[in-house]
Amino acid sequence: MKNKKKWYQSVSNWVLIVACIILVPILVLNIWIMIQAKTNKNAIPSVFGYKPFIVLSGSMETEIHKGDLIVTKKVDPETLKVDDVIAFRDAEETVTTHRIIDIVEKEGETYFITKGDNNNTQDDNLVSYSDVEGIYVFRIAGVGSMMNSLAQPTTIIILVLGITIIFAIGFSISTKKQREEERKEFLEYKRMKKEEQKKEEEKKSTKKSSSKKKSSKED
Repeated sequence: MKNKKKWYQSVSNWVLIVACIILVPILVLNIWIMIQAKTNKNAIPSVFGYKPFIVLSGSMETEIHKGDLIVTKKVDPETLKVDDVIAFRDAEETVTTHRIIDIVEKEGETYFITKGDNNNTQDDNLVSYSDVEGIYVFRIAGVGSMMNSLAQPTTIIILVLGITIIFAIGFSISTKKQREEERKEFLEYKRMKKEEQKKEEEKKSTKKSSSKKKSSKED
């Protein structure tokens, strides 16, 4: 029974650790992005040149799906070529992630023609160098939807409280178990001491009895 309990405790601890490893970085990243977004509303928040974006449409399926979290990297627009997938600001200042299908020159300026893989037609507007936010690096399936939920102030408060409560409960259980084990050890120590005293008393009693018998024989 003792081994089963230890196994269960070990699994519970690992579940808690894994949950924290996943949720805490996401929470910290969300808070960092929110701070950047508040302090500089005209710039896209980035982490060491990498910018995360939540995919809100299925225009790039089947490579990129709605609800995915994609990460783009800051890039020199002059190095971009046809077939690269880029994140750029469109005419409405919304960030879109589409594929470059052609590069054209217009009035001495270089522009990209882009198109969503799942769209039938190319994008209406040309993309200039200054519109480019980064080149697509990788995606994490479904995490965008999770981050979108975590970005809500109410969710952040609930999550922080939840993590705090989990740690408090875990600490309380751990402390309680430690106290119980210390109590068991103390009781075991008392029991052993009593047994030793009893044996010692029995030994003394036997010795006295033996001494009396010896004296009686001599008389």
